[in-house]
Amino acid sequence: MIRMHAARLRVFLGFAFLSLAALTATAQTKPRVLDAGVVNPASAIYIGNSFFYYNNSLHGHVGQLIAQGMPGHRHRASSVTISGSGFDWHDVDSYFRPNAIGGYSFGPNNVVSFNKLDKLFDVAIMMDCSQCPLHPQLKTVFKEYARKHSDTVRKHGAKPVFFMSWAYQDAPEMTAQLAEAYTQAANENDVFVIPAGLAFARSIAQKPELNLYVADKRHPSLAGTYLAACTVYASLFKKSPVGLAYNAGLSPEVARHLQNVAWETVQAYHQP
Repeated sequence: MIRMHAARLRVFLGFAFLSLAALTATAQTKPRVLDAGVVNPASAIYIGNSFFYYNNSLHGHVGQLIAQGMPGHRHRASSVTISGSGFDWHDVDSYFRPNAIGGYSFGPNNVVSFNKLDKLFDVAIMMDCSQCPLHPQLKTVFKEYARKHSDTVRKHGAKPVFFMSWAYQDAPEMTAQLAEAYTQAANENDVFVIPAGLAFARSIAQKPELNLYVADKRHPSLAGTYLAACTVYASLFKKSPVGLAYNAGLSPEVARHLQNVAWETVQAYHQP
């Protein structure tokens, strides 16, 4: 009798958990903008903080995925990051001044090429500090600068994109909170969102033994950066990263898992 009651209790709790998960998914605001507004962007600027520059910079890994998944597609990217920065630390208007960022580049054997660019960037991928969208004293700043920076990027002929960051390892409740904050701000400003934070949560649910964080429980491990890169690639280009050979030095099994998670997350989040 005791065993039967225990079994029934486990079934009940299982259904309760699934019901709660379904309710949470239903409550999550859906994004209104379902693409970046540029088909196969040829250039991008990443504006943010150390979450971007860890592990030799997120944009470098995205570039490797593009080279593998879209042979022949030329994509130029720059990363402008300030340690610990929030939206309001960045002078986004200055990043679009002529003959500055992207004015020259280094090729094989350190040969310098001076670029004549008709347009600096197709998209600007922006993130706030990791807890700014939620902090009682900073969430109004997040909303203010989400609008200001979106307007600035559009003024320069580029498309603004928000990068939804991930929860701290020891504060998983941040996932839903950050998802809601970024999605609402994006809907208010007609901006596309890259759901990296939701990809982290999905990977942890599927493969909790895979650590996406370094020791501080905030910054990404190499696996975390690779997952974020796959999510950027899948979001911007509407292409699955599953099966791409580039794995950032991770094992093929781990890379395939992260590729699948990124693609599943993007499809679920951007579903009409």
